[in-house]
Amino acid sequence: MNDHPAPPKAFHLTPIGIIEGDYPDKFGIPRQPGLASAARASLVLLPPFDDPLTVRGLDAFSHLWLTFVFHQSPERWTPLVRPPRLGGNAKVGVFASRSTHRPNRLGLSLVELVDIDTTCGVCLQLRGADLVDGTPILDIKPYLPWAEACPDARAGFAPEAPPTLAVTLSPAAEAMLARRDDGDSLRALICQVLAQDPRPAYHCGAEERRYGVRLRDVDVRFHARTDATGETRLEVVEIVAM
Repeated sequence: MNDHPAPPKAFHLTPIGIIEGDYPDKFGIPRQPGLASAARASLVLLPPFDDPLTVRGLDAFSHLWLTFVFHQSPERWTPLVRPPRLGGNAKVGVFASRSTHRPNRLGLSLVELVDIDTTCGVCLQLRGADLVDGTPILDIKPYLPWAEACPDARAGFAPEAPPTLAVTLSPAAEAMLARRDDGDSLRALICQVLAQDPRPAYHCGAEERRYGVRLRDVDVRFHARTDATGETRLEVVEIVAM
């Protein structure tokens, strides 16, 4: 019989801040940070962590690690998961994946720091985040490329960034964007998000199905089209204000 040490007592983690960003829902969020550089987010620090002293010197760094909680994922977990990168069918161990369905639901995201606002508390302006609006942040650490970048590391079943699809917008969708002050940045966000193909893997090939992904304050409705060469693209049919 093996004698195992007693597990440590449970401890409490307190969120230090909350994300306010472009993704109201989980559906459509790129599966890794940085894949949609047009995505904007603010990390608003909560008391007592909103003291400007807590971020003194942070502006010397361009990128940050955020430790967060997958707060919209269920608490249940299983030892095997189906990564979307493997088509949603093949199974790997949960600790060999970046699945949101984890024992402690912890996530780690690398984001770009754009600005720090300390006029009223502390608010970090971020770019390229892959976090749903309302995500609780547990910790912030500056990214050190000399220590944490390892270009020769093996990357298992995800050796490179996933392929992207072409995205087109209907005249009606373009007209809606033209009426917005943030039309250009919203168009870039829509194209970057849809290019990652947010459709569930088992839906691919179902061209009659229409999808909706919420970005900022709009619902982007789209479907897939395959041309004569067999190339699939996603077409934005309409953009509806929420």
